[in-house]
Amino acid sequence: MVLFIFAVNTGSLKVTPSELFSGLFIEYNPDVATIYDLRFPRIFIAMLGGAATAVSGVLLQAVMKNPLADPGIIGVSSGASLVAVIVTAFFPSLFFLTPMLAFIGGLVAFLLVYSLSWKGGLSPLRIILVGVAVNALCTGLMSAFNSATGSSYTGVASIVNANITQKTWDDFQTLAVYVVIGLVASFFVTNQCNLLSLEDKTARSLGMNVTRSRIVISVIAVLLASISTAVVGAISFLGLIVPHIARLLVGSNHKVLVPYSILLGAFTLLLADTIGRTVASPYEISAAVVMSVIGGPFFIFLLRRSKQNYA
Repeated sequence: MVLFIFAVNTGSLKVTPSELFSGLFIEYNPDVATIYDLRFPRIFIAMLGGAATAVSGVLLQAVMKNPLADPGIIGVSSGASLVAVIVTAFFPSLFFLTPMLAFIGGLVAFLLVYSLSWKGGLSPLRIILVGVAVNALCTGLMSAFNSATGSSYTGVASIVNANITQKTWDDFQTLAVYVVIGLVASFFVTNQCNLLSLEDKTARSLGMNVTRSRIVISVIAVLLASISTAVVGAISFLGLIVPHIARLLVGSNHKVLVPYSILLGAFTLLLADTIGRTVASPYEISAAVVMSVIGGPFFIFLLRRSKQNYA
């Protein structure tokens, strides 16, 4: 301290006292840096991705009047993933446009499923079957691209395997912008979602433009699923499980169901990521794998339990 006062008085000190004090008393802590630079982005990305995927499932189920609809099952997530993989592998200069291009890919997959399912009307069974076929095609192409790039957990593989280990604050900012827009928009269509649960004739008699409402809600759902997939990766069954659990807890009113699904979806994906990170430590299991292990039996349970004849 005496040397410090002497240096200040003689003018030989080239830094300000505040800079010197910051250098003396604030030391670099690698543990804090690891938590801030790696753990926090991973936590927030998992929460945003889970919320977006869950709300996307709620909206798709309302549009299709199909409780088995899910952005992963009907091919929306795989379509978005495929475009994100192509951009990452072959057009790296377009990296910053990946979220928007993934949204276009998810929208094309959604339109493809709808058009191929139309046969004098839409059948819930045909939508699921066509969606499974589209999902299988896109997944196979992504696996091929993953193998062609060396199967490393960067770039293509992080999208294919839904790996969020190395995500940064930049990824969080990209995800947050689009997800916040999609979640805010979903609050404005909750009343239309409630009306879509009625027969189309009844909804029209109440002054609702059914076709326009379905298009708007579908676009919001595809946006949420595609953006989440572009950053987090494809998470199977999350958009199926969370809406059903939320309905059991808060009912089918979308004005309550949507915000509750946001919270439950964020918690579910964060829990799945935490389980995958700790259950086989020091190795990690992808959150997508954890959700598939849980979601597969749950999907079968829903099919067995349902009283509706989807044929």
